[in-house]
Amino acid sequence: MKYILILGDGMADEPLAQIGGKTPLEYAKTPHMDKMAKEGACGMLQTIPEGFEAGSDIANMSILGYAPAQYYTGRGPLEALSMGVDLAPTDVAYRCNIVTVKDEIMVDFSAGHISSAEGAALFTSLAPELPGVALKAGVSYRNLLVVPNGLAADSTAPHDIVGQPIAGYLPRNGDADLLRSCMETSREVFKGHPVNVARVKAGKPPATQIWPWSGGRKPAFPAFSLKYNRTGGMISAVDLLNGIARCAGMEVINVPGATGYFDTDYTAKACYALDAIKRLDFVYVHIEAPDEAGHLGSVEEKVRAIENVDKVVGAIREEFDGIVAVLPDHPTPIRIKTHSRDPVPFVVTGKGTDTCKRLTEKEARNGMFGTREATAFLSFLFS
Repeated sequence: MKYILILGDGMADEPLAQIGGKTPLEYAKTPHMDKMAKEGACGMLQTIPEGFEAGSDIANMSILGYAPAQYYTGRGPLEALSMGVDLAPTDVAYRCNIVTVKDEIMVDFSAGHISSAEGAALFTSLAPELPGVALKAGVSYRNLLVVPNGLAADSTAPHDIVGQPIAGYLPRNGDADLLRSCMETSREVFKGHPVNVARVKAGKPPATQIWPWSGGRKPAFPAFSLKYNRTGGMISAVDLLNGIARCAGMEVINVPGATGYFDTDYTAKACYALDAIKRLDFVYVHIEAPDEAGHLGSVEEKVRAIENVDKVVGAIREEFDGIVAVLPDHPTPIRIKTHSRDPVPFVVTGKGTDTCKRLTEKEARNGMFGTREATAFLSFLFS
């Protein structure tokens, strides 16, 4: 038997007055997910274990069966592995956003979803000014900062504090003094940088500074193939997901046109998944767009992103007769513009049927699979 899991990052939400008291999943036109619900069965998944913050790192590790309490060291080292950075045992790697801060308020955690070329140019200018750390440009606003012989630090994700003063959320303890110094230096280097001059001229938000967060040392996962006696592959445009896959020894499948944003090539993701499943037992298809819409607080973009995820579901199911699962990793409610810990709905075909007619938060609560812990999800799927 072969398996494809399609994950719409942050698809789950809360009822919204602006769309008649429905959630975006309820409001969106999702004929393919509806058909899955009618032909399969639903349930709820608790993807964030007690004691952990609601992050994509924690949620996706859990879904893949890697208990965060046992294996999680931080988001930074996972992204480092995806970017080909070989960390020394004493290195501490931080995810490093390029952000927009104005009047000491976090205005935009992505600096207007800055392009990869612009981000790389900013990092190239910054690197000589920060001799105590290593910088690595990534995709768009998602970059890396590595501290040799680091101590780690308490930090806050910038997408959790949009619209709030940054003063109470600066790094604390461990590497904090070094990180704060790097952040201050980035302000000076980015001020008046040609990239920002051009962005302001074009009516785009300037990239005012870096924001390092979620640092940790290189983790060690048991191999996916040994854990499940199956081969697995990951399709994602997000370094975090690819880093988790590399840690697990899964095949990372690069898809041309996959951006991790609204303009990603949904059709290409479906096509590459169908090709990969010919040689693999399991393929994990991660789609970031619904999460980005949730962080922006855009109902319209979130509904559109969910409908695009549904098209991927339809394209895959048309050509694939194995077991398919569809789910979010966590909610990203429009109301709060960040992640929440609530359980998420899931649907699976090929493992029984129930009375659910749609994949929605409300219907899945009555599904035959009940509420399950995410770390056991793949074992359930493969059983």
